[in-house]
Amino acid sequence: MTDIRNDSALSAHTACMKLTTWISCGILIFFGLCATVYALSGFNLFFFLCASNTTVYRSLLSLAGVSALWLLYWLIAFRPTKYVS
Repeated sequence: MTDIRNDSALSAHTACMKLTTWISCGILIFFGLCATVYALSGFNLFFFLCASNTTVYRSLLSLAGVSALWLLYWLIAFRPTKYVS
Protein backbone atom coordinates (compact mmCIF):
# COMPACT_ATOMS: atom_id res chain seq x y z
CA MET A 1 0.00 0.00 0.00
CA THR A 2 1.33 3.42 -0.91
CA ASP A 3 1.23 6.46 1.27
CA ILE A 4 -1.09 9.12 -0.17
CA ARG A 5 1.07 11.92 1.18
CA ASN A 6 4.07 10.69 -0.79
CA ASP A 7 2.03 10.45 -4.01
CA SER A 8 0.71 13.99 -3.65
CA ALA A 9 4.19 15.29 -2.80
CA LEU A 10 5.59 13.59 -5.90
CA SER A 11 2.81 15.05 -8.02
CA ALA A 12 3.44 18.54 -6.63
CA HIS A 13 7.17 18.11 -7.20
CA THR A 14 6.57 17.07 -10.81
CA ALA A 15 4.20 20.00 -11.38
CA CYS A 16 6.76 22.45 -9.97
CA MET A 17 9.50 20.96 -12.15
CA LYS A 18 7.32 21.39 -15.23
CA LEU A 19 6.41 24.95 -14.27
CA THR A 20 10.07 25.85 -13.70
CA THR A 21 10.96 24.37 -17.07
CA TRP A 22 8.24 26.34 -18.86
CA ILE A 23 9.36 29.55 -17.16
CA SER A 24 12.99 28.87 -18.12
CA CYS A 25 11.97 28.25 -21.72
CA GLY A 26 9.98 31.48 -21.78
CA ILE A 27 12.91 33.46 -20.38
CA LEU A 28 15.30 32.06 -22.97
CA ILE A 29 12.84 32.71 -25.81
CA PHE A 30 12.48 36.33 -24.62
CA PHE A 31 16.26 36.77 -24.47
CA GLY A 32 16.55 35.20 -27.92
CA LEU A 33 14.03 37.66 -29.36
CA CYS A 34 15.86 40.59 -27.78
CA ALA A 35 19.16 39.30 -29.20
CA THR A 36 17.56 38.97 -32.64
CA VAL A 37 16.35 42.57 -32.55
CA TYR A 38 19.84 43.66 -31.51
CA ALA A 39 21.52 41.62 -34.24
CA LEU A 40 19.21 42.82 -37.01
CA SER A 41 18.78 46.47 -36.07
CA GLY A 42 21.60 47.37 -33.68
CA PHE A 43 19.03 48.52 -31.09
CA ASN A 44 19.54 46.84 -27.72
CA LEU A 45 15.90 46.22 -26.80
CA PHE A 46 16.75 44.43 -23.58
CA PHE A 47 18.95 47.26 -22.32
CA PHE A 48 16.16 49.68 -23.23
CA LEU A 49 13.61 47.60 -21.25
CA CYS A 50 15.99 47.69 -18.27
CA ALA A 51 15.77 51.51 -18.38
CA SER A 52 19.50 51.70 -19.24
CA ASN A 53 20.37 50.44 -15.75
CA THR A 54 23.55 48.38 -16.07
CA THR A 55 23.06 46.56 -12.76
CA VAL A 56 19.58 45.37 -13.69
CA TYR A 57 20.78 44.50 -17.18
CA ARG A 58 23.61 42.30 -15.90
CA SER A 59 21.42 40.71 -13.22
CA LEU A 60 18.82 39.69 -15.76
CA LEU A 61 21.49 38.41 -18.14
CA SER A 62 22.69 36.13 -15.34
CA LEU A 63 19.12 34.83 -15.15
CA ALA A 64 19.51 33.66 -18.74
CA GLY A 65 22.55 31.63 -17.70
CA VAL A 66 20.69 30.05 -14.81
CA SER A 67 17.76 29.22 -17.11
CA ALA A 68 20.09 27.59 -19.61
CA LEU A 69 21.71 25.51 -16.87
CA TRP A 70 18.28 24.46 -15.57
CA LEU A 71 17.21 23.29 -19.03
CA LEU A 72 20.47 21.40 -19.46
CA TYR A 73 19.88 19.66 -16.11
CA TRP A 74 16.29 18.90 -17.09
CA LEU A 75 17.39 17.35 -20.40
CA ILE A 76 19.98 15.16 -18.69
CA ALA A 77 17.90 14.14 -15.68
CA PHE A 78 14.54 13.49 -17.32
CA ARG A 79 15.49 12.64 -20.92
CA PRO A 80 12.31 13.95 -22.56
CA THR A 81 13.49 12.73 -25.97
CA LYS A 82 13.88 9.12 -24.84
CA TYR A 83 10.44 8.14 -26.16
CA VAL A 84 10.63 10.08 -29.43
CA SER A 85 11.00 7.69 -32.36
